[in-house]
Amino acid sequence: MAKIKQSKSISQLKKGDNIKVNGKTLEVDAHYVFEDYKTTKEMIIELFDQKTDKDYQIRYFNNQVEDTIKFFELENDFVYEEKEIENIEW
Repeated sequence: MAKIKQSKSISQLKKGDNIKVNGKTLEVDAHYVFEDYKTTKEMIIELFDQKTDKDYQIRYFNNQVEDTIKFFELENDFVYEEKEIENIEW
């Protein structure tokens, strides 16, 4: 399970904030509801690496962040591949 260190609630993250995943600092580009399931919302945080110009996503369900958080790297123009999270902080 990923080690999560939060300086504020994940729901408060917004464009321009930084998230550190596995030692790599990434900048938030967008944070939005992907799917609303009535009892929970699947959320996406779009991220990018300023140094490499690579795109990433964090996906989670708003009522179960610790159990559902996942990290993805954009492998080509439209396919995200899931990557393991060792540690994440914001």
